[in-house]
Amino acid sequence: MIADVTRMGEWSPVCKKCWWDDGDGPRVGAWFTGHNEAPDRDPWDTRSQVVAASRGEEFAFTVGGRWTRWGYTFTPVAEGTQVTESWEVLPDGVKRFEERFGADAGRQLANRFETARAGIPATLAALKRAAESA
Repeated sequence: MIADVTRMGEWSPVCKKCWWDDGDGPRVGAWFTGHNEAPDRDPWDTRSQVVAASRGEEFAFTVGGRWTRWGYTFTPVAEGTQVTESWEVLPDGVKRFEERFGADAGRQLANRFETARAGIPATLAALKRAAESA
């Protein structure tokens, strides 16, 4: 489900829709574009590159190819599968924020961390509902 990024808009409170660039699909090296919306920002699009695509194990991508990394790991448990979502700002992402926001970079990064911290549980809960109703 997660590797089909075209469905991410069904679960994420920020990412409203995604599409594969150039008709690609969920493989390492593939690029996709996501359209995002948050109450405190103007809508924005991002391009991301798949960096892990091991069915049943992990799916991950880097925004901008090197700024932030979103990852999903899958662990078999007695009740089914445990999904863990992670998010991290990579060194080039920190540099990008410093160049873009200057002295305000720390506050801007803190805002992004807060958005991710709130969005991850919401995304996982929506994903769980969708998986259990399928």
